[in-house]
Amino acid sequence: MTQDKALRNHLVTLLKGEGAHVPVETALADLAPELRGRRPKGADHSPWELLEHMRIALWDILEFMRNPEHVSPEFPSGYWPAHAAPAEAAAWEASVQELHQILAELRKLAGDESKDLHARIPHGEGQTMLRELLVAADHTAYHTGQLVLTRKLLGAWE
Repeated sequence: MTQDKALRNHLVTLLKGEGAHVPVETALADLAPELRGRRPKGADHSPWELLEHMRIALWDILEFMRNPEHVSPEFPSGYWPAHAAPAEAAAWEASVQELHQILAELRKLAGDESKDLHARIPHGEGQTMLRELLVAADHTAYHTGQLVLTRKLLGAWE
């Protein structure tokens, strides 16, 4: 296996949340609707806020890599939902599904051997695809950990 292929495999693994991490799918699974918008004592965010923040940030990273016309949300307010709870159960489900789709697209980019991981993104400021994929994996792992802790504080994690 070439070094490039090995690197791509590692990136895909990171973006799946495998290895030393809890996959984000596991952290989001089976959370009771009444807990999705609750901020437990000791936590800064509700599960909904963490889910939406991950979705928005990963969408921004993905769009930045593939769309030279993309405009990022205002930082930091544009990366967080306006409310602690989803407006309805369907909003939670839609956000979870979109997060999974974005992660699948990021994994697809990581595995695409026609993409140069080390080349600068032409419309960026020195960023490379490798850097953006690592940021996406790191950001997801960090907030997935927060989500697990929040669920523990809510009594919804075994």
